[in-house]
Parts: sequence; C-alpha cells; structure tokens
Amino acid sequence: MGVDKQYLSDVEAILSHRYDNGGDLWTTPDKRLLKGAPFSTLESILLLLELGMESTCPLLQEAAELIFSTWREDGRFKLSPQGAIYPCHTVHAAEVLCRMGYASDVRLQKTFDHLLGIQHTDGGWRCNKFSFGRGPETELSNPLPTLNALNAFRFSNYFNSEPSLDRAVDFLLEHWTIKKPLGPCHYGIGTLFMQVEYPFRNYNLFVYVYVLSFYNRAKEDERFLEALEALESKMADGQVVVERVVPKLAKLSFCKKGKPSALATMRYHEIIKNLGRSR
Repeated sequence: MGVDKQYLSDVEAILSHRYDNGGDLWTTPDKRLLKGAPFSTLESILLLLELGMESTCPLLQEAAELIFSTWREDGRFKLSPQGAIYPCHTVHAAEVLCRMGYASDVRLQKTFDHLLGIQHTDGGWRCNKFSFGRGPETELSNPLPTLNALNAFRFSNYFNSEPSLDRAVDFLLEHWTIKKPLGPCHYGIGTLFMQVEYPFRNYNLFVYVYVLSFYNRAKEDERFLEALEALESKMADGQVVVERVVPKLAKLSFCKKGKPSALATMRYHEIIKNLGRSR
C-alpha cells in the first residue's frame, strides 16, 4: 500500500515521538512497551500501519523484534520488566504482530494456544486486576481485550473454525443487549461507546462493528446488525465522520474530529466487503 503523500506529515509526527520515553522505538530504557500512550511502542506501530507504512520496512521490522524480545516460552508477552503479566498485554502484543504479518510465526502459534487455554467461562478474556473493586460484573470478561483477541485470531488458522471463538463473539453480542459495565475494568456501552472513535484504540461502536464483521457468527445476528445500523446512521455522504479522537492525536490529518476520514471510511468499506454487500 505505502503511505500516501497527504499522510507523510502524520507519519513524521508519530516518528517525532520515537525517543520521548527515553529509549528507542517509543519505549523506555527498560522496555516498557505500553508506556506513553498514544505514542507507546505498540500504539505507534498500529498508527503507522494504519497510515499505510509497510510492515517490511526496516523500522517496523526492528519494532517487531523488540516486541518478540518480550515473548515467553509459554506464549505470553511481558510488556514491562516489573509487575504481573496480564492477558490483555499478551492480547495486545499478539494483535499488533498479527497486523504486521506474523500470525504464522511459531511463537504466535503458542500464544494462540495459550489464549484459548485461559479463555474465561463466559467466552471472553479477563485479567485478575480489580482497579474498580469487586462486584458481580467483575466476574465477567473484559469486552475490549476480548474484542482485541478476536482481532488477532482473525489472522490465525482458528478463524471462523474454532467454537471457542464463537463463544467470544456471543459474549460481545450479548454485551450489546446488556450494555452495563462488564469485567474488572468496567467496559460499558453508553454515550462514549456510541461516539465513533478513530483510529481504533478504545472500546467503541466503530471497532466493535469492524472486528465482529469478520466473524460468520456475528454477520446475521440482529444485535450486530443493530450496531452496524447505528454506525451507518452517523455517516455523512457515505463517509465515516470522526466523533472522538484522543487529544494527543487531534492534530493529525487522517483523524480530525468532526471531519470525514478517508482511512476510517476504508475500514467501513472492509465491513461492507466482509458482509458480502456492495457499497
């Protein structure tokens, strides 16, 4: 694909943050790959990929090696030298590497097996970290890590053939009905969720519909179709209009708040293609 000329300034802006955290490739000297959002190592890579940078370029190849350096033999990724290894960390690292074309790497095969092995009873994924206290809702999975896991698994051999992934899809579709905050991190479906956020970062309507559109389990489900209709109702002249963007990305041209985004619209076209529809 390559980066279009109109987005070169956006790429340069992201690259300008490369050493902000004290190390190279947006990381800290001790390799904390989630530090400094939205210009952390993992998020910066996703931004560059979204802008069309080829994963084979030397910079992203070096970044992939950095991520793999945190991989453990049991399939997990330790994204910080201190503290626990949480499932959401492993999911995030796997998602980025899959987007970079490494889904068939033997290390990620172990990661996929690990994630299937720790899948929660409700079909999703969760971390035993209770920042908001405990309650009945915290016994359930976290919707965003579950969505991110499905986004990684769509690049794997398990895609649309593994019943465990159907259970994860069912969990997310059920959340469309429940809407209340779920999981230890309290992901809900409310006002903020319904605002179209781009690029994909948080749990919101756009990424919810985008990821689920790849899964046969969701495509004809009434709850998914309701979510798709809600997304389409917010479009203008066939284009996706960005309703919410993290402030530190607000100056980038490809995701201006209140403006149509050509790259976001490309993601919408993927949704339509996944559903076998014409534009």
